[in-house]
Amino acid sequence: QVQLVESGGGLVQAGGSLRLSCAASGSIFSMTAMRWYRRAPGKQRELVASVRSGSRINYNDSVKGRFTISRDNVKNTVYLQMNSLKPEDTAVYYCNAEEYSTNYWGQGTQVTVSS
Repeated sequence: QVQLVESGGGLVQAGGSLRLSCAASGSIFSMTAMRWYRRAPGKQRELVASVRSGSRINYNDSVKGRFTISRDNVKNTVYLQMNSLKPEDTAVYYCNAEEYSTNYWGQGTQVTVSS
């Protein structure tokens, strides 16, 4: 069973930055895709960013130019660098790993952006 542990969330003022980390127990190199999702209060979960095994990267339009997803295959860790944070970015952020047809989820990390 793949274990995912997110970290790096917290409280930050608008315009600030945070870097989220997702440490995987298994090799992320073997994963079909690694993704970051988020769920804001009163809203449905939405995809923030994804990176596939072929290194194709996609971003939610709302975070393009501000967020960057990256992988460290040696450390088996996926990162989400978040810059120019806005109050609308406030949400619980979840790491997702897809291995074949199976999806694994982390426990989530809270990001709160104050105005």
